[in-house]
Order: sequence, then C-alpha cells, then structure tokens
Amino acid sequence: MVAEMSFLQDPSFFSMGMWSIGAGAVGVAALALLLANTDMFLATPQKAALEYLEDIDLKTMEKDAVTFKAKALWEKNGAVIMAVRRPGCFLCREEAADLSSLKPRLDELGVPLYAVVKEHIKNEVKDFQPYFKGEIFLDEKKKFYGPQERKMVFMGFVRLGVWQNFFRAWKGGFSGNLDGEGFILGGVFVMGPGKQGILLEHREKEFGDKVNLTSVLEAARKIRPQTSASEKQ
Repeated sequence: MVAEMSFLQDPSFFSMGMWSIGAGAVGVAALALLLANTDMFLATPQKAALEYLEDIDLKTMEKDAVTFKAKALWEKNGAVIMAVRRPGCFLCREEAADLSSLKPRLDELGVPLYAVVKEHIKNEVKDFQPYFKGEIFLDEKKKFYGPQERKMVFMGFVRLGVWQNFFRAWKGGFSGNLDGEGFILGGVFVMGPGKQGILLEHREKEFGDKVNLTSVLEAARKIRPQTSASEKQ
C-alpha cells in the first residue's frame, strides 16, 4: 500500500497537476475571450415602432424646461437624431463630430440634426456642444434607448472591436471623462416626416460602434417634407 502511494511523494506529480490546472484555466480564459468577441452574448436590439418614438416626452435644456412630444422634431421636415450614450465619452464625441460633418448637406436637404441625452449633470451637455452642431434635448425616461434597453458593462473592455474604436478616437484627437451613466447603449435614427416612418435605425452594439455616414445621407435623401394645405394652393 505504501509503495502504491509513493507517487504522491514525487514532486513531478504535483508539478504536472499544477501545470494541468494552469493549462485548463488558460484554456477557459481563452474560450471566454473568444466568445466575448462574438455577437453570441450581445442583446438583440428591439426595433422601435414609429408610434413608440412619437409619444416620447422630451425636455428642452434651459432652466425653465419645456416638455414636448418627440414627434415635433420630425413631423414636418424629418430629422436625424443621435441618442447619445454619454456626452463625456470620447467615442460619443467622435460620432457627434462625424454626424456634424454632414450638417451642410443636411441643411441643403432641409433636414435638421438633433441629439437626445438621458441625463443632465454638471457641464456635460455644454461640453458636448462643440462636437455636435444641432439642438440637444433631454430624454429622462430613456425611451430613445429602448423599447428594450441594452447595456454593455465589463464585456466591452475585452472586445477587440471596442479597443480598436478606442484607438481610432484617441488617434483622432478626441478626449473625454467618466462622468455620468455610460453603459446603456445609444443609437442614431433618421426619421421621415408624418407617417413616412423610420428610414434608418442604427443601434450601437458595442462602445464606439458608429453609424455609417453614407447610410445616414441616403436615408435623409428619401425624406419627403410635409406640405401644408396653404402651401399647396
């Protein structure tokens, strides 16, 4: 019996065991990292209905805020609307600047550019305005981030695409801060006037997942402004 158990006294036995445990842990970590970089565990965005968006309550940003229904933003001329994940985020500032580069062409089309934020803290909105060339409104109930809110927390920091986005924005000279809620993912909408509906709905799938600017312009060109009865005469 003693002879049979003598292998337990062999240092190489324990070394091999520890090596096997370590190799197994590395394998599990590698598999987890691989899966985190697929879309398998990302929340599938739920498409927003026009009626859902029309009924959202928005507020103006001044001290004596005015509350109004979101449909007022696009009911006549349509609109391009950015749902900002976090104004202080340098990735959001990068996308805001990209969308603002379309402003001259959107102006030619008569299509306004807007943004909504989900909170108004410190000077976050004021500091965001140099990057965004449109009006900004408050969506306190975070409806533009729904109908089903999607969050990215720690997974975002192990995704290769996120780190590529970080580097791209940093290389572009963008900077930011950590103030405010930044885990609820945002998006971009191109809205047609009246019942023309949602012409483009881009849902951010990970931090820094920007909308395609060509797609935004293509959707904006489809907008057919509403003509009032007096204008038809």
